[in-house]
Amino acid sequence: MIVIAAFILGAAIGWRRAAKAGGSRADKLQYAVAHALALGVLGMFLTIVLSRLG
Repeated sequence: MIVIAAFILGAAIGWRRAAKAGGSRADKLQYAVAHALALGVLGMFLTIVLSRLG
C-alpha cells in the first residue's frame, strides 16, 4: 500500500514541477514517471524495513 501511495504522490509531484517550469506535455509525463519511480523505490524500501521490524 505504501508503494502505491508513494508512486501516485511521486507522479503528482513530478507533473507539478514540470508544469511550474513551463514544460510541455511530454516534459510533464517524463517528470511524472521519473518521480513516480523514484518514490516508488523508496516506498518499497520503507515497506521492507517496516515488515522486518514488526
